[in-house]
Amino acid sequence: MKYVALVIPLLFLALFCYALYRKVKLYDCFTEGVKEAVPLVLSLFPYLAAILMLSELFERSGLSGYLTSALSPVFGALGIPPELSKLVLLKPFSGSGSTALLSEILGTYGADSYIARCACVSYGSSETVFYILAVYFAGVKRKKPLLPVLISLFANFAAIVLGCFLCRFL
Repeated sequence: MKYVALVIPLLFLALFCYALYRKVKLYDCFTEGVKEAVPLVLSLFPYLAAILMLSELFERSGLSGYLTSALSPVFGALGIPPELSKLVLLKPFSGSGSTALLSEILGTYGADSYIARCACVSYGSSETVFYILAVYFAGVKRKKPLLPVLISLFANFAAIVLGCFLCRFL
């Protein structure tokens, strides 16, 4: 395993040597790339800031708690343990928040429990939909996000239901 850690540094070294051989001005190329990145970062910032603020507002307003308790019976009927309701609702908004919640679930129920297996599968099979779509729609001129958001949320939820179903047999 120690040799695997050398792959990326060796690739950089090989690329550097090849650029020297081809007489490429590395520093000039690097600064040109940075110049192109600044407008991209500036165009992404408002969308990312909005998503981060909305996810924090969702949690702090108490809406997350009310929605979690209201949807727990529905999730239970679909085979998702009610203890995972908050994780299912939080994952599309916040990756770091759902990581903390997953850690809490693993600590509470143990890593080998059914609930922990379902939590890990739910965490791994879903994505932070609103963050990814904010990044995507920042660079697109035609912004009609409703259908992609609905499709992404449905795919996330279907993956979670299927994952919890499969965890029953594993």
